Amino acid sequence: MAGYLLKNCAAIIVDEGSGPTVRRNADLLTNGPAIQAIGANLSQETLPADTIIQDASGWFVYPGLVNTHHHFFQCFVRNRADLDWTKLSVIEWLDRIYPIFSRLNEDCFYHSSVTAMAEMIKHGCTTAFDHQYCFPRHAGKRLIDRQFEAAELLGMRFHAGRGGNTLPKSEGSTIPDAMLETTDEFIADCARLIDSYHDAGAFSMRQVVVAPCQPVNCYRETFVESVALARDRGVQLHTHVGEGESLVIEARYGMRTVDYCAELGFAGPDTYYAHCWELTHEELRKMTASGTGVSHCPEPVYLVGAEVTDIPAMSHFGLRIGLGCDGAASNDNSNLMHCIHSAYMLQCLAASTRAHPVPAPADFLNYATVGGASLLGRSDIGRLARGMAADLFAIDTRRMDYVGTRHDPLSLIAKVGIGMPTDLTMINGRIVWQAGELIGLDEAKLFAAAEAALETVNF
Repeated sequence: MAGYLLKNCAAIIVDEGSGPTVRRNADLLTNGPAIQAIGANLSQETLPADTIIQDASGWFVYPGLVNTHHHFFQCFVRNRADLDWTKLSVIEWLDRIYPIFSRLNEDCFYHSSVTAMAEMIKHGCTTAFDHQYCFPRHAGKRLIDRQFEAAELLGMRFHAGRGGNTLPKSEGSTIPDAMLETTDEFIADCARLIDSYHDAGAFSMRQVVVAPCQPVNCYRETFVESVALARDRGVQLHTHVGEGESLVIEARYGMRTVDYCAELGFAGPDTYYAHCWELTHEELRKMTASGTGVSHCPEPVYLVGAEVTDIPAMSHFGLRIGLGCDGAASNDNSNLMHCIHSAYMLQCLAASTRAHPVPAPADFLNYATVGGASLLGRSDIGRLARGMAADLFAIDTRRMDYVGTRHDPLSLIAKVGIGMPTDLTMINGRIVWQAGELIGLDEAKLFAAAEAALETVNF
């Protein structure tokens, strides 16, 4: 793999472990999958022979974004007025949408994954976690295998959350029978995927997360066995918590969801939850004490309309925070860059109702980078520094869009927002998107194949 020298970068967001700083008028050198050097006037005479030099004048270079919660398959149910959940509770919405999900076939899962990851790459995301919990019986068990295939095609660093649902509708879940699995089925396939794909080494491109969908739709034993498997194999744990189900869990088990998960051992530094918008301050303190993190998905908050996630309190208590797009059924896009802006603006809107101040704009960039890396258990991504993975994106700020903004690169994305794709996205030292093209791929053919797969499903 060739190395790259990005010359004359207008700004590089550097973080050597003590927080991000802006390095002005500097160069960045990669060597294989890693960053070799960041500094002024790096000598071209001493570069390896296969180094490709790129003029980066005017570029702001950022660490690649880390998406910590998504449902790729939902890209095939976007922009549908009949699924507008602003008029429904979360549980009512799930009752309506799960029967639609149950009709998807294996090709749908592959092409929706290509669709989601391509959009993320265009907008600076270099590591993607997907929570794939939809396993219609007719679609088979190799859906996550196809996701790894899609990630390899695009060059995406991919963490696969093997989800599943085990509680039948007759016992209080929202899951159609066609999407149910037994706990044994679920755990066996998690183990298969870990054995087949999980790589815990430096700069790993493939990891597996044990991720039962949510407590409200699974038997207790599903979570108990998930904890046992994940701890035995040394992989992360993930699930949905605090998005309207706590009263249901309390009625079933006599405790709200955070305490229920903690009692089962589904909490700790190797665990993170998605959403958490309905949690109390006491529950947030408990999560902080256990080391459990949260993936904040800001854009679905607009649609749910129930409560704005209390990010100021989470930050105040020291909770580990990452950002996620969430599934396209509740967001309609896969643009984590946009989520940084949404997350900050949403908290500003709710500031008058909060006990703690809104975190600084630059903190929201941190949530989408080093914060996300922490949730995924990664110390080799999320920052630009010597020895870190060469995951980055660049924006050419020599445009009218950025007049008056260039003095503060750290706050730019959260406060101003980025309304266009990046000029370059690099993953693991390889340029995968540049100048409007997915490198080495024919986007028109990818589009046509995805549309053809979508047409095979009778919605």
